[in-house]
Amino acid sequence: MVPLHRLQCLLKRAHMLLLCLGIAYLMAGSLLLLQRSSVRVGHPGLVNAPPLSLAAPPVALRTVGLGVRARSRWATVPVSVGGGRPGRGSASRSLGVQHLHRRWFHNLLPEGPEQKQSLHRSRHKGTYMGCFLHNASDQALGGTMLYDLRKMTSSLCQDTCSESGYQFAGLEYGAECHCGNRISSPRAPDEDCSLVCRGERGSPCGGVGRLSIYKVEEQLPGHRKFRNVHYRGCFQLLKSVIGTFPIYSFQANLTAQSCIETCTDKELPLAVLSRPHCFCTWTSSLFSVNEASDRQQCEQSSVSNQTTAALSTHTERDHYHVYQTPVLDSRCKERMFLPQRSSSLVALSSFPGAGNTWVRHLIELVTGYYTGSFYFDGTLYNRGFKGEKDYWKSGRSICVKTHESGQKEIEMFSSAILLIRNPYRSLMAEFNRKCAGHLGHASDAQWKSKEWPEFVSSYAPWWASHALSWLKFSKRLLVVHYEELQKTLIPQLRLIVSFLNVTINEERLLCAHSNQDGHFKRSGSQRPTFDPFTPDMRTMIDSFIHDVDQALRSRNLSGLPLEYLPR
Repeated sequence: MVPLHRLQCLLKRAHMLLLCLGIAYLMAGSLLLLQRSSVRVGHPGLVNAPPLSLAAPPVALRTVGLGVRARSRWATVPVSVGGGRPGRGSASRSLGVQHLHRRWFHNLLPEGPEQKQSLHRSRHKGTYMGCFLHNASDQALGGTMLYDLRKMTSSLCQDTCSESGYQFAGLEYGAECHCGNRISSPRAPDEDCSLVCRGERGSPCGGVGRLSIYKVEEQLPGHRKFRNVHYRGCFQLLKSVIGTFPIYSFQANLTAQSCIETCTDKELPLAVLSRPHCFCTWTSSLFSVNEASDRQQCEQSSVSNQTTAALSTHTERDHYHVYQTPVLDSRCKERMFLPQRSSSLVALSSFPGAGNTWVRHLIELVTGYYTGSFYFDGTLYNRGFKGEKDYWKSGRSICVKTHESGQKEIEMFSSAILLIRNPYRSLMAEFNRKCAGHLGHASDAQWKSKEWPEFVSSYAPWWASHALSWLKFSKRLLVVHYEELQKTLIPQLRLIVSFLNVTINEERLLCAHSNQDGHFKRSGSQRPTFDPFTPDMRTMIDSFIHDVDQALRSRNLSGLPLEYLPR
C-alpha cells in the first residue's frame, strides 16, 4: 500500500506541475502577442534609449488618506515618437492592431467600487446621430475634448459639451469625449462603434477612429448654462476694427447671455457687444487688460446705441463689453510631444499644492508641447495631460513636473523652473487634494481631525527644505512666484517660455491668457468656516518663510512676496 500511495502522490504532483507549466505557457504567449501588437517607431541613435512610456491605471496612485505619491509599476506600453497629432497612434499601425491594443488597455483598467456603482444601464439623453469617422484626415468634431478612462458615460460627455457651449458630443475608444458644433466627417457603419463606455452599459461609445455622436439636449435661449465664461472688460474700439470681426448679429433685445450664446454656437472665443449689436471674434491684442476702460462708459454707449440702432450711424470710436465664451481658441488647442528628443531635462519643480498642474496647463497652451511628470497621476492623464504616462527621461516633454528635493534628484535635471507659493495656501491646497481630489474641498470635520496638525507638522518643513534644496543644488534656475503669475500672467509666461528656449507665439500667448483657468483650478469659494492654523503652526510656518526669503535674497533674487508675511 505504501508504494501505491507514493505513486499516487507523485502523479498528483506531476499533474499540478503540468497544469502550472500550461498556464505559464499561455501567459507567455499572450504577452508576446500583446508585445507584437504595439509598433515601436525606430529612431537613429536612440537604440539604447529608455522605454518611451509608462502606462498605468488611470487612477491617482496615492495611498489612502495622507499617503505619498507613487510611481506606476504597470507594464510598459510603447507609443509613437514624433510630432504627430497628440494622442494618436503611429500612422502605419493597422486598424486591427489598434483595435487589439485599445481593447487590451481598455480592459486592463481596474474597476473599483466607485466605478462599479456607476456601471448602470443607460438612460439615454439627447439624440443619437450615429457613428462617424474621426481620424487625422477626417475629424468629426473639432472642439474641445476630455478623457475619463474609468467612468466615461454618454451623459457625462453630453453634459460637459453642453456646459462648454457645444451642440454635439462624441465618444471614442469608450473613454474619450469630443465636442463640437458641426459634424465634419462622413458617416461610418454602426458596427464600427462597438466599444462600451467604461462607466455605462447599453450605449455605443465609439471605436478606433470612430465617434458615437449625440446631439445634446437643447435648452431654451437665455437659459443655457456655460462654464468658464468671463467678463474681459470694457474696451474702446475703432469702427474700422469692428468691421473686420467675422460674425455680426443685430438683436433688438440683446443681452450678454444671448450674445455669448451666439458666439459660442459659432465656435468663437470672444463676444463683443454694445446693445443692440453683437460681434464675435478671436482673441487678439486689442483686448489687453491694460487697455480696458471704465465699465460705465460701455453702459452709456449702449444707451445711446438704442436710439441709433443702425451700425452705420456709429461714431468712429465706441465702447464695447467683451466676454470670454467657453469655447477654447483653436489656435492653442493642438499639442504634441517634442519633434526631436531633448538631451537636457527641464524640471517644473514645486511643493505639492503650489499650482504645478495649473502652470503645466499654461505651459502646454503657450508652447504647444506636452509637459511630463516624474509621477503618474491617472486623474491628470484622463483630463488630457498626455505626458503623464510618458517616461519622464524620454526627452519628449517640454518640462517635467516633480516634487522631489533630494540633491541626487535635482542634479538629474539640466535646469529647473522653481514654482513657489504662499505656504499657507499650499498646505491648504494639498490637504484639500488629499481629502477630496484635484477639485474638491476638505470638510470642516477633516480640518478639525488629528490628521490636519500631523499634516502641517510634516509638510510645513518640507515646503522650506524643498525651496532651499533647489536654490542650493540646481544648475540653472528660474524662480516663479504663484501669486505674481496670477497678477501679471502675460509677462510671467514670456519669462517662462524664454527660459524654455521656445519661440514666443503671440497668438498662443493671448490664447493662453483667454483660457488660463483650464479644468484644474479649484474654486476658492468653499473654505473652512474657521481658521485651521493655530498660533503654534503660524509661528513655525513664519520662521520657514523667513528662511526661504533670506535664501532667495542671498542669490540676488527677489524675495518672497510681501503678502506671505507682513514685514
